[in-house]
Amino acid sequence: MRKVMRKEKKFLLNLASAKQAERNLAAILAADSHNGFHGYPVRSLYFDTLHDRDYAEKLFGTDPRRKVRLRIYDPTADFALLELKQKQGDNQLKRSLPLCRAEAERLIAGDYSVLRNRPEPFAAEMYAFMSINGYRPKCIVEYDRTAFVAKENKIRVTLDRNIRATEANMNIFDSQLCLYPVFDPFNVVLEVKFNGFLLSYIKTVLNGIDKSELSVSKYCLARYVRMGFQF
Repeated sequence: MRKVMRKEKKFLLNLASAKQAERNLAAILAADSHNGFHGYPVRSLYFDTLHDRDYAEKLFGTDPRRKVRLRIYDPTADFALLELKQKQGDNQLKRSLPLCRAEAERLIAGDYSVLRNRPEPFAAEMYAFMSINGYRPKCIVEYDRTAFVAKENKIRVTLDRNIRATEANMNIFDSQLCLYPVFDPFNVVLEVKFNGFLLSYIKTVLNGIDKSELSVSKYCLARYVRMGFQF
């Protein structure tokens, strides 16, 4: 089980500002080894309660709040990460549990008993939490990410584009998943994640980028049309 405690800030950029940010960040930070030429894909299956409690808590700014998801980076992968994100104020705790593909597929089918067979205390916690609260798969979100990292304060800066989703198919391993855009293709989401404080030289670069602060989550973007809410 992996545990990460950090602060997280989100910003909205247009394409020109995103390109500038990418150049400037590349000059001072190490590129993620998975970036490639156009970044790398991230695909997440979000779970929520029968009455969409997590969605409503994000919408109305409830503090604290949480999100439950399965995450993969390749539909052909033989593993997935079960993640619980808990946010309180500016602080965010993320805990992750690697699952084999067969275990992940059982979660997708609503069979959480597979978690009882794992030795990790976090697995038992997630079994109880998801079962008692009636969590079920709700939507899949996918986007293309370019990431930059600094070892100091576990700093990670990401640029996410082409955010797309589906509520029709919950098979996160489907290589032919039919996705539709849920975010303006001419905008990019910049996320800054750090532990404690942000180093001044990174802050200086970020301050020089034309951006606006953003609070919407990708999960909510994927669901707000059908749910009838606007951000």
